Amino acid sequence: MPTGTVKWFNNAKGYGFILSEESGEDIFAHYTAIEMEGYKTLKAGQVVNFELINGAKGVHAAHIQAQPLDNDAAALNGNTSAGQDPVQPVRATDNYNY
Repeated sequence: MPTGTVKWFNNAKGYGFILSEESGEDIFAHYTAIEMEGYKTLKAGQVVNFELINGAKGVHAAHIQAQPLDNDAAALNGNTSAGQDPVQPVRATDNYNY
């Protein structure tokens, strides 16, 4: 199964392109080919596995399986703030300095 990196993906249009590691070519990716639960999307820079299909308009990706992003992998391990500073509470005050 070929591997590549998401070049860009437009959620509103439902498609984008994957840069194939093997051929160096841009491969068309449609949201209907993404295999995941819930909202099907990809993020630029995300590593994916996919199959190549010859369609009427040329080669495109099928059975796209996204590998977890670093933050996604950390969340799966119970660490939801990986690489982030802890959130500090904000206290309400009447002293505004404009």
